[in-house]
Amino acid sequence: MPQLEITYERSSVGRPERQKRTVRALGLTKLHQTVRQPDNESVRGMIERVRHLVSWREVEEESA
Repeated sequence: MPQLEITYERSSVGRPERQKRTVRALGLTKLHQTVRQPDNESVRGMIERVRHLVSWREVEEESA
């Protein structure tokens, strides 16, 4: 299943509370942190809400 690699690029200081909560819901807590989330509609919707604060790319899940 494809995943998205999301990197927290710009600070949410001074942004609306909703955007701060969205960044946190994506699992991002520190600037330049990168997390992997499943590629689904809800995660893509969250990225769309804070697209000016994050960067992302599609990655394939490595098999263990």
